[in-house]
Amino acid sequence: MQPFSPEHILSIKRRSFLKRSFAGLGSLALGDLLRAAELPAGASNVYSGGPPLIPLVKRIVHLCMAGGPSHLESFDPKPVLDQLNGKEMPASFTQGQQLAQLQGSKLIARGSFTKFKKYGQSGLEISDLFPHMGGIADDLCVIRSMKTEQINHDPAHAFMNSGSIVKGRPSMGAWVLYGLGSVNQDLPGYVVLMSKTSQDQPVSSRQWSSGFLPGKYQGVQFQSKGDAVHYVGNPDGICQSTQRQVVEEINRLNGMTLTERHDAELATRISQYELAFRMQSSVPELGEMSKEPRHVLDLYGIKQPGDGSFASNCLLARRLLERGTRFVQLYHRGWDQHGNIEGEMPKAARDVDQATAGFIQDLKQRGLLEDTLIIWGGEFGRTPMGQGTGRDHHINAFSLVLAGGPIRGGLAYGSSDELGYNAVDNVVTVHDLHATMLNVLGIDDTRFTYKYQGLDFKLTGVEPAKIVKGILV
Repeated sequence: MQPFSPEHILSIKRRSFLKRSFAGLGSLALGDLLRAAELPAGASNVYSGGPPLIPLVKRIVHLCMAGGPSHLESFDPKPVLDQLNGKEMPASFTQGQQLAQLQGSKLIARGSFTKFKKYGQSGLEISDLFPHMGGIADDLCVIRSMKTEQINHDPAHAFMNSGSIVKGRPSMGAWVLYGLGSVNQDLPGYVVLMSKTSQDQPVSSRQWSSGFLPGKYQGVQFQSKGDAVHYVGNPDGICQSTQRQVVEEINRLNGMTLTERHDAELATRISQYELAFRMQSSVPELGEMSKEPRHVLDLYGIKQPGDGSFASNCLLARRLLERGTRFVQLYHRGWDQHGNIEGEMPKAARDVDQATAGFIQDLKQRGLLEDTLIIWGGEFGRTPMGQGTGRDHHINAFSLVLAGGPIRGGLAYGSSDELGYNAVDNVVTVHDLHATMLNVLGIDDTRFTYKYQGLDFKLTGVEPAKIVKGILV
């Protein structure tokens, strides 16, 4: 047998070897190829092995009050703080604590400017800024013992949305879509809506990023006013059949490349071309809110459908849920009240109070609330100490409101101390919230992972998170 010639040995370059190998890297990439494949309607990308959980809800709505609403003027009454109004805060509460803009300042207690009232058969206490939400108190669960880790807006939003402040991590909506797929293949499975307010808190698009998950799982921001999606129609002279031919040819060329090398983002591009084409028919029909009956518009408090308001976005969210969208996120950005809290917070509350209550009532009467989880709240709370005429950022205690699915209505869960400074009873972390959200979707957060850079990442982080069973029926 003749040995290989030097010319033959030199001709086998690295690229040739990898391309001609039978099992080589192709088998190593097989898992990623399968994982990146488009999920059919109703399919699940969730872990295998172990007993499956029973899903209690099918979809999530996150009503995000960006800027951090004060729990002390909304859902957590503090009579002792009211009595301490204008006096120096006890040092035992604040000594050594992390503050945002009040660090090093003289700390003066600020009582609530609102009054609280008991609502419904449950007697749930809610402030007079939210009378409509008070009217459905028996459908609401208020967690008064939330705490978070980040004291400034952008990292706090990132932590609430992704469980981490590290850039490039997937948002919770992307995790949900990756795990469960989308029911409607003609609309995005994860949609973000941003309402117009008089005080627009900046919100970065990384809050709905897919991070290291395939790009098709990221949130798609719809416009709140006018066409929900820019350029959704064909330009003059381009018919539907011509557009179809263009999409098919582009995808054919991309598909040829995909057969030669694994590229998750190229697979995403192919699927998104298809989705964009189908959206040319589905999005205009979705946005025809003017056909909604007047009594429905009045329920939400909508003056003009499609006007960019939070109320109009809530109605659009309901229409998305009806059509199978898995995760909807609505941002209202008017809650950063460092000053003039008595003038600005009532405005923000009026923007969202009736719309939130109407949204929940509408879902309930349509049979959608029983398998939808609604989360209402901000990225953190506000200090019991005054900051001029307002309140500073606060991470040690704040309130969230939940409704729908297996959530126990008419419940105030957990508590903060008598001044609303620290969460002290049945403390709930952001990771606990994420674990509970995944649990009611039928996902065990401890086994729901994605391998990236050699590590198994989870939405709920490294430390064990707990399911908040006390809020579930």
